[in-house]
Amino acid sequence: MHFARRLQLKLSKVYYEGVVSRTHSLRCALATKRRLALSAPLLYCTFIQYTSAPMPHDNKPAPEDLHPSLWRASQLARSSTRVVDTGHPVLGHQLPGGGWPTASMVELLCAQNGGGELRLLAPVLAAAGQRRVFMIQPPHTPNALALAAMGLNPSQIVWVQPERTGDALWAAEQTLKAAGAAVVMLWATHARSDSLRRLNLAAAETAGLFFLFRPLAAAQDPSPSPLRLAIRPAANGISVEFLKRKGPVKEAGIFLPLSPLFNQRHASVDRHSPAPITDRGLRALVE
Repeated sequence: MHFARRLQLKLSKVYYEGVVSRTHSLRCALATKRRLALSAPLLYCTFIQYTSAPMPHDNKPAPEDLHPSLWRASQLARSSTRVVDTGHPVLGHQLPGGGWPTASMVELLCAQNGGGELRLLAPVLAAAGQRRVFMIQPPHTPNALALAAMGLNPSQIVWVQPERTGDALWAAEQTLKAAGAAVVMLWATHARSDSLRRLNLAAAETAGLFFLFRPLAAAQDPSPSPLRLAIRPAANGISVEFLKRKGPVKEAGIFLPLSPLFNQRHASVDRHSPAPITDRGLRALVE
């Protein structure tokens, strides 16, 4: 009886140790499996990093190839339309496409009227050939001698001087839609956002250039124009600040030297300035 009791105790101890051993093994196996599961992503990433060949960047398409309205923020965008040489290499280097964009509204915000904005555009005005150049609501009467010094024949200038700003905006919109002008220049002190959108849409229908001159204070107002420049007079030239462009932000402005117009040689011209046309005359001209 005593022997049987001892045998029973011994068998119970062996059974208990076996159960404990199997439980410990199971716990170790689960812990190992858990560690492998946690380290698998790290091992996979390490394997990919050191065994896979890097993807060449040249295979990535340029944003402009995906859509013409896309561009890298660190680079100047390509121009989706034809551009015209500015005649100022320093300026052209900072513009998308390297020049003034056609079929687009270019906004020039001037610190003062007559501070060099026309001399800035003298190269493109001279390149107009015999095509018409529209000057709508300029702050001063166009001077025939100054126009001739820029290479323009006063007969190709169409001077529109409405009494109201609304009429000037209408005249510019109709002129742009007619798409027959080489250059359209509009001076507008006040312009609502809806009027600016209409002008921007009308500019897209022309193959020429459209420049909108506004006061420098308008820089704080939103505008649909893709290119906005601030112009300030400086000694022997002007300073140009890039307020908006399709490309990286340029904090510092640039200086453009401009020669006085009347120091240049020019042909003899009629000293009479072109007479302004009426709204009825403009309608007959553009239709």
